[in-house]
Amino acid sequence: MKTVAFNGSPNKNGNTFHAIRMVADELEKAGIETEVVHVGNKAIRGCLACGQCFKNKNERCIQDDEVNDWIQKMKGADGIILGSPVHFSAIGGTMKSFLDRAFYVTGVNGSMLRHKVGAAVVAVRRSGGLPAFNQLNNFLCYTEMLLPTSNYWNVIHGARPGEVAKDEEGRQIMQVLGRNMAWLLKLVEHGRDAIPEPEMENKIYMNFIR
Repeated sequence: MKTVAFNGSPNKNGNTFHAIRMVADELEKAGIETEVVHVGNKAIRGCLACGQCFKNKNERCIQDDEVNDWIQKMKGADGIILGSPVHFSAIGGTMKSFLDRAFYVTGVNGSMLRHKVGAAVVAVRRSGGLPAFNQLNNFLCYTEMLLPTSNYWNVIHGARPGEVAKDEEGRQIMQVLGRNMAWLLKLVEHGRDAIPEPEMENKIYMNFIR
């Protein structure tokens, strides 16, 4: 089994990376490989709302950049970790652009992420961690992913790179999350053949203008 983690921080080795590594270390202890992809330092344009991915259904965004490679990494992984710093009580802008595009493409191509295991982690200096955490979870929940939990919300605190290691409670949160994620991944793997998945339903779309 393998997981892929997306680091939405502009800093490759900042506190978001360290939070991801805390989770990944526990996964690797359980024999689950983790690849970390650095998203936050790339020039990723947001969704154009052009509808071409819905029309083409070729698992690609019409904007031909790294996002298409990352979509395939998500497709090939058993588990996905989304990590972001906090910018004005929200996730980083580059991470948002990537997730908007990637999750829409995966959704219109047969729900590519359905029943994969997904977790979100957030690194923050002081406040705004929960709004950013909730933003990340919105993507995971929209795609019918399975979410492991920890013993608190998945937010860790620190300012300078590596300072999150001093947040003892935050470190425990990430470690418990990693162990629970590994357990859930193994439950899914061993239960897939024993218990049939619920049948996927066609999405009902509505608006409230009559």
